[in-house]
Amino acid sequence: MEDQLKSLEQKAGKRRNFDSPPLHLWNPPLSGDIAILITADGSWYHEGGRIERESLVGLFASILRREEDGEYYLVTPGEKWRIEVERHPLVVTDVSESEVEDGGVLEVTLNTGRTVPIDKQHPLFMDGEVGDIAAVELDHGLSALFTRAAWYRLVEMAEEVDGVPCVLSGGSRYPLVAVEG
Repeated sequence: MEDQLKSLEQKAGKRRNFDSPPLHLWNPPLSGDIAILITADGSWYHEGGRIERESLVGLFASILRREEDGEYYLVTPGEKWRIEVERHPLVVTDVSESEVEDGGVLEVTLNTGRTVPIDKQHPLFMDGEVGDIAAVELDHGLSALFTRAAWYRLVEMAEEVDGVPCVLSGGSRYPLVAVEG
């Protein structure tokens, strides 16, 4: 298994776009399962041992996608390894406001250090399976759940609209409570 992990790291690290590799273009056959687990708190484990190198977690997160079968895969142009994810593969560690020409945008910081705007491409939603805590949709079928601290910060940014706490970002309004319908 350690050889699989090193091989995957080497192949993914060569000539790659660190911000947004073209995962949608990579469709290799399934190489098998690799003993990687992402726990609900966003920690990554390989064969039961925690992956401590942030650069390795960042690298693997950049080649992670969720496919139509609901499974998560680490994908390179030549390999595809199925991994296990307990809830959401990433977590939001912070949220901040920034001003742009058309108004305000909230940006989330993920546990990998990457920042993502909350917008139509990356909408906020309430995850009912974890007590209606906010999460954000990410590229490649991924999502990130807010940590407790980031969730409290987001709630502090909310304004009440028709009796419902909401945040505005990228021209869209996102309620911070479960919405029926």
